[in-house]
Amino acid sequence: MTTNLKNALTQLTNKQINHLYFANNQQTAPLHAYQVDFPRIEVIIEGQQLMQWADSNGKIMTQQLEVNDLLYITANSWNKPIRTTPITWLNILFGKQQIGISIVYWDGNQLIPLAQTNIPRRGPRVGTFIIQALSELTWQNQPQTQTGYYLIQSLLSNTLDLLNADIKTASKTTSLFEAIRQYIDTHFREDISREFLAKMFYISPNYLSYLFKNEGKIGLNEYLNHIRIEYAKSLLKDYDLNVKEISLEAGFKDSNYFCRIFRKKTERTPTEYRRQYHSKLSEK
Repeated sequence: MTTNLKNALTQLTNKQINHLYFANNQQTAPLHAYQVDFPRIEVIIEGQQLMQWADSNGKIMTQQLEVNDLLYITANSWNKPIRTTPITWLNILFGKQQIGISIVYWDGNQLIPLAQTNIPRRGPRVGTFIIQALSELTWQNQPQTQTGYYLIQSLLSNTLDLLNADIKTASKTTSLFEAIRQYIDTHFREDISREFLAKMFYISPNYLSYLFKNEGKIGLNEYLNHIRIEYAKSLLKDYDLNVKEISLEAGFKDSNYFCRIFRKKTERTPTEYRRQYHSKLSEK
């Protein structure tokens, strides 16, 4: 099983990508989909996975991704993995200040972190220009051209260069906190715990709690609950799901706990929140 980030990136840049796909639609994401405000890359390393996304025209694409198949998701666009069998994949998140790289394994029941690092986006803004060029191609419905392939290879190569450079930053603590926060913002619907995140980022659970209290001025569980509640609000507005379904979709295992937290944050129950929201819409 592949667990070395540099080896995985090196192999990907040296070998031809099997198939290249682009997700580029910023409309409301369907249930179970991932949608964040920065571009991402997902590459299958071992196994296969059914994946859904939408193109620039809003057409829903459904494709079985195999080893070395790469999906590039533009900023604010969505993708929806449908996991049925064990799979290992490489995930690259291109944040404004840093790049998060991880290898994750799904054993059929749970996610298992295998490797993770974050690197600052320093020096010449080569990666930024490549991402801008990719955005232009996707909006012109031309990402599948040879140019698109070369841009993706260049982006992977630039990412590998930054990883090999091992650049030191003025505040490694702040950089680590931002990387963890970025991961939570993307994966909050999954079963992530303090222990899971600590293992993912090679730190102790106690140091993880320390990071959030000192860098974020907020507790880890409080931040995770905040992100999940905000997502639950959008589900209550846009989908006709019951409270238990909303709870599970937002990442809460216990619907009673979800209702307590929701009421604490909003001073309303989930049902009252939905009713008031739709009542205001009907008054307009």
